Amino acid sequence: MMNARTLQDLFKRYRRPGDLVFSVFFLLFCVFMLSNLEDQTTWVKGGKLMAQPAFWPYLSVISMAVFATLHLISGLVSPVIAGRWTEVAFWLRSIEYAVWFLAYVLIVPILGYLPGTILFTIILCLRLGYRQRRTLINAALFAIVVVVLFKSMLQVKVPGGQIYEYLPTTLRSFMLTYF
Repeated sequence: MMNARTLQDLFKRYRRPGDLVFSVFFLLFCVFMLSNLEDQTTWVKGGKLMAQPAFWPYLSVISMAVFATLHLISGLVSPVIAGRWTEVAFWLRSIEYAVWFLAYVLIVPILGYLPGTILFTIILCLRLGYRQRRTLINAALFAIVVVVLFKSMLQVKVPGGQIYEYLPTTLRSFMLTYF
């Protein structure tokens, strides 16, 4: 629990190396959101202000923009902290996993849910540095459990893979239904 002796202690700002870069990008994102609000929401004539479909989105995005501006101003007037670009590089490395997920989303309609998920888990294990045969087998088994759980038990509708078209009719219908 934090003990604040004064109001200034309570609101003391602890900067991090990437604060300025984050505040710039977040403010740009807020400006983008503000520029698109008119196309995404509507104001209904004669309705109460708080019941308007556009009221809460406008309030939220304008509030985000105000606080992003304050964050940027505080970053500009604060002393420079070393390591800004190291922090940004760390953020960019995190994007790799979003790209892996997008690749998975693109592969599933081609290979099918089961083969795509097995391939995805094994490739991610290899990417993370796990090379032991037992770990890769466990990854494949995990993928099979996930597919069976989602497709068979939870009955999540996932499009069948194009590769299933080359299977015999009975096997194709089984794979489309359960895997």
